Amino acid sequence: MIGEPLFDAGSIARRVDAIGAAISQDYAGKLPLLVGLLTAAAPFLADLARAVTIPCQLDFIAVNKYGDGEGIELQKDTATPIRARHVILIDDTVDTGLTLHYVVKTLLARTPASLAVCTLLDRPHRRIADIEIKYRGFEAPDVFVVGYGLDYLGRYRELPALYAHGTWPT
Repeated sequence: MIGEPLFDAGSIARRVDAIGAAISQDYAGKLPLLVGLLTAAAPFLADLARAVTIPCQLDFIAVNKYGDGEGIELQKDTATPIRARHVILIDDTVDTGLTLHYVVKTLLARTPASLAVCTLLDRPHRRIADIEIKYRGFEAPDVFVVGYGLDYLGRYRELPALYAHGTWPT
């Protein structure tokens, strides 16, 4: 069950535009590679890429959690080599930071020129792993969020806003 939006479509669009402007300024004269963490970050990455006013490239990476949730493995790698590239890793939500820590460590081993993290939602109060976030959309309350790419059992990704869902997945 979902109720009123936590963040409506207009608020999301304004925040994405502001992040796009910051990236455009920070990476002027460079060709950043925006790497989206599949699947939930895809709508955010698409809108962000349109908000960036400098040339940029897009790619994707996917990870799979297994076992008790502590195991993480690379499921889909980038198609673009990232050595000596300015990489911006785009995620939908940074929660404990454990998954992102694994991805950042994996990408840093490939010696990019720089690596920055951008997230739509941040939950710093739940952080376990030390993750530096350069660009953040919103600080999320401690509720399960759906919409704008985020799902519950495969549903709600298509919603244009972000909503609290009444049930945490098990």
